[in-house]
Amino acid sequence: MASEAPSWADQWGTGGIGAMDDEDAMAKKENAGKKSEKKGGFNKAKTAALMGAKKVTLGVSKGITWVKKKCQKKSPSN
Repeated sequence: MASEAPSWADQWGTGGIGAMDDEDAMAKKENAGKKSEKKGGFNKAKTAALMGAKKVTLGVSKGITWVKKKCQKKSPSN
């Protein structure tokens, strides 16, 4: 037997010959997709939160203005 040939464990053990290269490439592709999804999801959530905050602020402002108008004492006209 030739001493340079890969052993049985190298060929059929954990993944076979060249399995490390394939696994690394697949892991990089999977991680790249996950990173962009997380970033996109964060940006969408951030945008939605900001829009919600603007709506709440506008609603509170209008509500306070309405209450002020209703509660102000009207001076009697003589």
